[in-house]
Amino acid sequence: MIHVIPAHQGRPSDDPIFALNKEATTRKARGESIVNASVGSLLLDDGRLAILPTAARAVHEVTAEEWAPYAPIAGAPEFLAAVAQDLFADEPEMRASAVAAATPGGSGALRHAIANYLEPGQAMLTTSFFWGPYQTLCDESDRKLATFSMFNADGKLDTAALDKALTEQIAGQKRVLLFINDPCQNPTGYSMKPDEWQAVVALLLAHAARAPHAPITLLVDTAYIAYAARPNPRAFLKELRPLLGHVGLAFAWSASKTFTHYGLRVGAIVACVPDAKERACTEAAFSYSCRGTWSNCSRGGMRAITRLLTDPVMAAASDNERDALKTLLGARVEAFNFAAKAKSLLYPRYEGGFFVTVFTDDAHGRALRMKEAGVFVVPAKGALRVALCSVASSDVPRLVDALAS
Repeated sequence: MIHVIPAHQGRPSDDPIFALNKEATTRKARGESIVNASVGSLLLDDGRLAILPTAARAVHEVTAEEWAPYAPIAGAPEFLAAVAQDLFADEPEMRASAVAAATPGGSGALRHAIANYLEPGQAMLTTSFFWGPYQTLCDESDRKLATFSMFNADGKLDTAALDKALTEQIAGQKRVLLFINDPCQNPTGYSMKPDEWQAVVALLLAHAARAPHAPITLLVDTAYIAYAARPNPRAFLKELRPLLGHVGLAFAWSASKTFTHYGLRVGAIVACVPDAKERACTEAAFSYSCRGTWSNCSRGGMRAITRLLTDPVMAAASDNERDALKTLLGARVEAFNFAAKAKSLLYPRYEGGFFVTVFTDDAHGRALRMKEAGVFVVPAKGALRVALCSVASSDVPRLVDALAS
């Protein structure tokens, strides 16, 4: 007899991406020539994990007395303030209305949004290309996932499809939670332009005005914001100002990629709530969710990240070290774009970030054949996700040749 409830029976025991990475690592250890474009961690060209030295020092300099005690349930106040400042340094109105809770990485922030902005059985909405664990998080929360076509014929965000999806969700469940991962979307690498954000905001405001009793919340997943190719990756926030007080606005913030410490599991959910009564309600809901899931987060981890965000010397040092990694990643992006265009590969506009997605038919069959040839990518519906972050610059031509063949 299986005592696990029927709805949870038959679930995979391992994440498919982690399983692919394990296979690639095993084959490489046996001496095979492997190009592993499956794992979403930034690696140096020699295959070692890229780690910011200043971030590593900050972690090691946290005292035992700071690591050992419980942290406050919703997170250390100084950490939450530092995260809000990091997000909204140029947006004082958003900063003044911010309420936050510490989470184990960005995944925890996404989990809190799903649990607090949707009723059980309802569906969150996101783009047709999305990070696979969005579905897992919905499954675990007894919610569903709905998508709209991400790209139109011009290769830009398909706002007509979003408009249709918003109409259907408001009619069907009287509530909307929209996830948009930007900039450097996982898995496509796509970063939205200001006019695309303006179009999204206009749609959300129009639907909110037509259905004032149907709450609409936008969550921006900023996991890769530190690796955006643009000079000011937070410039898009000004396009979101009109949402305040009309449409719910929240952010998933993560230290994992920003400070190259994926295993530290430090993140936060941040909501912008201008109304004081609603802000108190939101703060209580987030705190209660923390207590009901992981209870509290890593006290030492929050201390280290707070120092990296607020100490001017450490912040400047880590920024410089990250800039060097962005240069490394940018060279790979440039090499990929050059080789991929020569091979006529089809993929979204790719300026920077950990991933790019190549459109193709029979994605699973193609990924299997590439794997047999020693090149690992992640298959999805109609596409192959390529983690360029983990591919040495010298291996980019081989990777593109495998994708093209």
